[in-house]
Amino acid sequence: MGRHNLGEFEQLVLLTLMRLGENAYGAAIRAEILARTGRSVTPGAIYPTLDRLEGRGLVTSHWGEPTGERGGRARRHFALTRAGIAEIRRAWQQTAALARGLEAFLSKVK
Repeated sequence: MGRHNLGEFEQLVLLTLMRLGENAYGAAIRAEILARTGRSVTPGAIYPTLDRLEGRGLVTSHWGEPTGERGGRARRHFALTRAGIAEIRRAWQQTAALARGLEAFLSKVK
């Protein structure tokens, strides 16, 4: 399979997984994205993205233990793989390289 660049939302999700660590499950991911970016994310957007990232080998998932607070249902937890870390690092470096030196331009535009 050829390399596919990460989309903007995929980057948000991977960065959120890094931030949450072992607490990365659907509702926590959605809440963290909202808290950090102000962007509301529906389950219908988050889970297909996580599944796609897992299919590409950038994320793994496992089911946790059932919890009483969820009516006995288990949470699906997500984590970055080495490939996922490498991919978000590559995307970050590309963005940083493009942004380098733009401070002067941005300070002129209000």
